[in-house]
Amino acid sequence: MKLPIPPIRALRPLHVPFATSSYLTTPQFYSSTASSGHRAPPLAGITVVSLEQAIAAPFCTRQLADLGARVIKVERPGVGDFARQYDDRVNGMSSHFVWTNRSKESLALDLKDKEDHAVLMKLLERADVLVQNLAPGASARLGLSHDALKDKHPSLIVCDISGYGQDGPYRDKKAYDLLIQSEAGLLSITGTASKEPVKVAISIADIAAGMYAYTNILSALLQRGKDGQGCRIDISMLESMVEWMNFPLYYAFNGAPGPVPSGASHASIYPYGPFEASDGQVMLGIQNEREWTKFCTDVLQQPDLASDSRFSSNKLRTRNRDALKTIICDVFSQLTASETITRLEAASIANANLNDMQGVWKHAQLQARDRWVDIQTPVGTVPALLPPGSSKSVKQGGYGAQMGCVPKVGEHNRAILAELGLAE
Repeated sequence: MKLPIPPIRALRPLHVPFATSSYLTTPQFYSSTASSGHRAPPLAGITVVSLEQAIAAPFCTRQLADLGARVIKVERPGVGDFARQYDDRVNGMSSHFVWTNRSKESLALDLKDKEDHAVLMKLLERADVLVQNLAPGASARLGLSHDALKDKHPSLIVCDISGYGQDGPYRDKKAYDLLIQSEAGLLSITGTASKEPVKVAISIADIAAGMYAYTNILSALLQRGKDGQGCRIDISMLESMVEWMNFPLYYAFNGAPGPVPSGASHASIYPYGPFEASDGQVMLGIQNEREWTKFCTDVLQQPDLASDSRFSSNKLRTRNRDALKTIICDVFSQLTASETITRLEAASIANANLNDMQGVWKHAQLQARDRWVDIQTPVGTVPALLPPGSSKSVKQGGYGAQMGCVPKVGEHNRAILAELGLAE
């Protein structure tokens, strides 16, 4: 086998109880210790093997790692996951890769090589979950389908993530995030009135698929705890994205026209979106008639507007949004953004700043709640956001999150091979 041989790093042995983990001694791991009082993370002792690339599967398995699972990421020797090369914004590393791959071990294998393939099969003997998002049909050709593995590994949970699912006429069609946004109808409701399609600027279809894979794996682990049986999970990006599209789908029920693209404004609630003040934009949202009346009286200081026949219901305000926007902006143009927000706050009207990325890095609420921690990468320390629901301190018997290192390609080959009793 032609495998890279990096320095050995301390690892948690396969299926050894979590309390003995060497990770407990590292500052990046907020876990069960006498000093912290945290409970052990719920997936302590669970081993996940993932043949993953891009975003969907890595995002799924990072959630599992956050909850304490041991995640072994199988990568191509030398180059690794192609998401490593997406950009070099994080001190030379890819922003996507740093985001989705902390707390994992990297095992570099050429799965077309018989000896490397045998390493993977031996590793699966000790695994609880196998996740893969390879090209359509690739895992089956490698003998890694649930059907191929279930007799020898009846308790193994196999999760397949693909663009369109494991059957049907689109089964073998290549799928990337933007293409799924298009197929799912998302591009028909984003953008502006100019009708030029605008994609969501994050990998929303990948994220949706990754989260449904994650929650299905958690459910499968609970079920296995009852009957001891593994299962197959078939997650498609299309189905995940269409699930998130159910509001516009129902809005277009029985052949009705769908939501009209409306930029950053809401397609069916108004006023809800950005409005210009004298020195910048303010984001606000009105959800009900009580708030509408309060907005007219206290913010616009035009109480009669609340009963104006053009605006007396949300349906009418949405229909006459251009006229209403003119009235709102006429008032806001006399105020600064800060003065506008002061009025909105006093009236208990929901509002927000239009932050850029630097504004989010410095967000006062995230700082106040102590949501940032440092993690290690091959190029040094970088900040990372604690997963929602976890904290550094004990809260109501909570557990800490695993906030481990971002691995180099093949960083853990020697250690994992040694665990399996194999030579390089």
